[in-house]
Amino acid sequence: MTRIWEPENRFRIWFEIEAHACDAQAELGVIPKEAAKAVWERGQFEIARIDEIERETKHDVIAFLTNLAEHVGPMARFVHQGMTSSDVLDTCLAMQLKQAADLLLTDLDQLLAALKARAFEHKLTPTMGRSHGIHAEPTTFGLKLAGHYAAFDRAKKRLIAAREEIATCAISGAVGTFANIDPRVEEHVAKKLGLKPEPVSTQVIPRDRHAMFFATLGVIAGSIENLAIEIRHLQRSEVAEAEEYFSPGQKGSSAMPHKRNPVLTENVTGIARLIRGMVLPALEDVALWHERDISHSSVERVIGPDATIALDFALARMAGVVEKLVIYPAAMQRNLDLFGGLVHSQRVLLALTQAGMAREEAYQTVQRNAMKAWETRGDLLALLKQDPGVTAKLKPAELEALFDLGYHFKHVDAVFRRVFGGS
Repeated sequence: MTRIWEPENRFRIWFEIEAHACDAQAELGVIPKEAAKAVWERGQFEIARIDEIERETKHDVIAFLTNLAEHVGPMARFVHQGMTSSDVLDTCLAMQLKQAADLLLTDLDQLLAALKARAFEHKLTPTMGRSHGIHAEPTTFGLKLAGHYAAFDRAKKRLIAAREEIATCAISGAVGTFANIDPRVEEHVAKKLGLKPEPVSTQVIPRDRHAMFFATLGVIAGSIENLAIEIRHLQRSEVAEAEEYFSPGQKGSSAMPHKRNPVLTENVTGIARLIRGMVLPALEDVALWHERDISHSSVERVIGPDATIALDFALARMAGVVEKLVIYPAAMQRNLDLFGGLVHSQRVLLALTQAGMAREEAYQTVQRNAMKAWETRGDLLALLKQDPGVTAKLKPAELEALFDLGYHFKHVDAVFRRVFGGS
């Protein structure tokens, strides 16, 4: 990912844009065919020399073209015919973002594979479902992971769409009118680079495309943080249901030798915040003066490399975390049992209404017993069996059946089919 944003790759793309444009110009008879041939055969660039020239010209594209001409010779006068700097810069940025998207899609595939494998491994591992951080009803650890898989599957679809949308080429000249260059040149360059011609480039490719691309990266970062914070909560000492792999020789604290901290997921949480912070500047770049200004350029030179490199790192790190995640089913069961069956309160409520009790009365009856169990760490089932209002409606065996953990998992297969298909 870093190489995509290094000068070598950027100037290589610039060269290919100019050389392909020369080929098209030659075919149209605008420049000699020998000129196009000379560009391909003798065209070279040196990064240090380009930097040296730019220090004088204060213009990066002119510095590049000057260095290129030093190698091509007199035929270099036919390079960049009818083009403007944005034709090179914007088309190159489209190529770089497309290349970055390809790597990010590979990263997503690795994370999806890890989530799928662990989801099936723990498809029926009972665990506590929590809302507001409070015990709610049982779920399975596999269902938790399946939810995150579905989120990253959506992320992949969005990134594919963003990649398609960003991959456009502009070779339209000053203010985008094609006054000094034939539209067929743009079509040729686009085809050679695997891009599409931009329908209307007002000297620059419209920045709503870039805004959507970076917004997509921001949403993916949000999904990374969502998964990371789940793991961080599960690793809390009071919960202890899962934890990041702690390798031999690893240290958790300079002061406390016992510490095993969720440092990897804390790290990607911070990175996710950085990536989302780069979305707003991309949105601000949509509004440019008239046919162009360059207020977007300084933004993109920062967020292009930073957002894609950071997301590449975060996705790879999360894939590793999920692959090596240490999971403790016994601790999950311990937490399920912590409040004496309170997690089955809704089943009792529904059973009482089915047995003829008014819903409000049923809710008050179950809640009254549930609060006793909560405050005393008592047994909800035992309390219900002692409540005359409950026993008048439900027999002891019927009550006991309502506390069956497996009841909550009868549709796990259906959810997995929705998420993973028939696999």
